[in-house]
Amino acid sequence: MKLYYAPAACSLAPHIALSEAGLAHELVRVDLRTHTLPDGSDYAAVNPKGYVPVLELDDGSRLTEAAVILQYIADRNPGTLAPAFGSIERYRLMEWLNFIATELHKGFGPLWKPNTPEAYKSIVIENLGKRFDHIEPVLAKQPFLMGDTCPIADASMFTILSWAKLLKVDLARWPAITSYLQRVGARPSVQTVQRTESQQKAAA
Repeated sequence: MKLYYAPAACSLAPHIALSEAGLAHELVRVDLRTHTLPDGSDYAAVNPKGYVPVLELDDGSRLTEAAVILQYIADRNPGTLAPAFGSIERYRLMEWLNFIATELHKGFGPLWKPNTPEAYKSIVIENLGKRFDHIEPVLAKQPFLMGDTCPIADASMFTILSWAKLLKVDLARWPAITSYLQRVGARPSVQTVQRTESQQKAAA
């Protein structure tokens, strides 16, 4: 398999999942500023949507959208990364993955844009705070998003919540979220993946 990714982007989540699953994979770094690949070719030929992640399968077919890719990876190693397909727990997982994609990921979006007015950024952060208020009591009562562990749920949540530090969103009001980020960040798979992405970014 081949994962098209960009450092610090939402592709970090499937990268973590691949590491957790122990699945062999090749990494291809995408420059999201120029939309090019390391050989200078146009990334649009791989994904016309223009963003990461893309998971290219061994037969050459490709999957897009992080929530789908995460579940595909989990189902390659059943019982370890996600609840069984068809179970109520799996639907709870999908509920969280959709919340992360639509409420958190999209919620952070304007903060990445340098031309977003400061006044509007304050509104964006206020709206994100309402989403954090939903997550905080969940993580205050259990170590991980779905209880003891669910690696793909935590890979997704960790990836997006980590943007708070990059984008200078103060998490002081949400100590359970802060502790959660430290807990997931200490997982060997997460540390290995972050180190790998950092090294490849430095080498680029």
